[in-house]
Amino acid sequence: MSDERGSNRTSGILCHPTSMPGAHGIGDLGEGPRRFVDFLVAAGQTLWQILPLGPTGYGDSPYQPFSAFAGNPLLIALDDLVREGLLDHAELTDAAALPADHVDYGRVIALKGRALRTAHARLAERGSASLRRELEAYVAREVHWLEDYALFMALKERFDWKPWVEWPPDIALRRADAVARWRAELADAVSYHRFAQFVFSRQWARLRAYANDVGITIIGDMPIFVGHDSADVWAHRDLFRLDDRGLPTVVAGVPPDYFSATGQLWGTPLYRWDLMRERGYDWWLARLRNALQAVDMVRLDHFRGFAGYWEVPAGEVTAINGRWVRGPGAGFFQAVRRELGALPIIAEDLGLISVDVDALRRALGLPGMRVIQFGFGADASNLNLPHNWERNLLAYTGTHDNDTTLGWYHQADEQTRHQVRVYTGTDGSDVHWTLMRLIMNSVADMAVFPLQDVLGLGSEARLNTPGRPHGNWTWRYTAAMLRPELAVALRDMAEASGRWLPPGETWDAATPLVLTYEEP
Repeated sequence: MSDERGSNRTSGILCHPTSMPGAHGIGDLGEGPRRFVDFLVAAGQTLWQILPLGPTGYGDSPYQPFSAFAGNPLLIALDDLVREGLLDHAELTDAAALPADHVDYGRVIALKGRALRTAHARLAERGSASLRRELEAYVAREVHWLEDYALFMALKERFDWKPWVEWPPDIALRRADAVARWRAELADAVSYHRFAQFVFSRQWARLRAYANDVGITIIGDMPIFVGHDSADVWAHRDLFRLDDRGLPTVVAGVPPDYFSATGQLWGTPLYRWDLMRERGYDWWLARLRNALQAVDMVRLDHFRGFAGYWEVPAGEVTAINGRWVRGPGAGFFQAVRRELGALPIIAEDLGLISVDVDALRRALGLPGMRVIQFGFGADASNLNLPHNWERNLLAYTGTHDNDTTLGWYHQADEQTRHQVRVYTGTDGSDVHWTLMRLIMNSVADMAVFPLQDVLGLGSEARLNTPGRPHGNWTWRYTAAMLRPELAVALRDMAEASGRWLPPGETWDAATPLVLTYEEP
């Protein structure tokens, strides 16, 4: 792994845009993330990690989007549409009643839906000719996924958001005459979804440029699997293990382990890797190209699935009765490199990782991950303890699935808390700063901590509790929480640990970090 700036040591903050301040009930792509980027710069941080940006559905999870290619319209900054003349401020007065400290998804979906449909209708009335030309160019450029997605979403609305397998069989199975008929009947709705994706893409591109221009590298997140009720599976049924009706024959999960006696049953359909290989992995190549248009680095979730994945027969109620199946392995990544060149990928290799998975990651030269919270509660051989780390890693205090560090520590048993105090040589009173400092001073090339840890928040600020079907993904911070003294403390730690230097001393701080990997 190499870095043109001469140093691999960087650090940053994990915070999804939905968690940021915004005037319309949810963080968006407007001023909130720009002020967050400014805070990163003041704090001497160079990494900003986000979660998947796709359109969310049931449960509001970014890990179960309706598309692996599309953006989430809920993130669109409505103020930008006011400035472009597509909305009036008076039409957004309902937003004043929305909470500022959490996301009320039901009310946000209603408000944003009304506003975006109004803006779409006004494009023909008030939109500039240049804006309409931009939209046409975007639609032509993204046609390979956008047309299927826009029709899929229009059909979801038409059929009361039922899963696509419950639609009339002719359109569920995409018979050509049915596709043509519904595309014509739902032409306005299809046009609206094209427009929403255009606006999202335009706003995100501006935000990414704002971050890159001041030296911030954006780390995105890509789940290995896609949800069954998605435009991807509906439009490409042949690439997935489905029966004649479109239902999965086998689904993904993980086997029983010390976290769960019955394993985890994710229910996502599994790929037909044999067919994908015959086609040169064209769908995956398109997916990765799309991701790298949006972010600088990609965290590849459940990396172990590329070496081997847990296959469970459809209809099982737990993941117990599954089996390991060999994944596409190094051949997949070799095909990707031939087509796209060296990719800035981080391998999510948390949990029980077998020898073959570790060997694949190392052969590819990809950074792995460590979470310091997972290091305590066991003996000194635990790979998540810093004395067992190597350089080629991204180290966290916790991820989006963890409790905040304060919440985790206060709910841990006394033996675990004692181990933390002994290991860190502290009394545990500022455990969030203690563990942040520990990973900053470690050998890991990259160190990232959730914003909740920077702010010193407890379990009330937890973003996601795995297995809980409702109430996740709602936490937000307010602008006043990004206090200047926090930025000073972070900058001092980053400089002391060699993760930041004042601009201009040894590398150009206006150049975003992009890691490249040598061929093994």
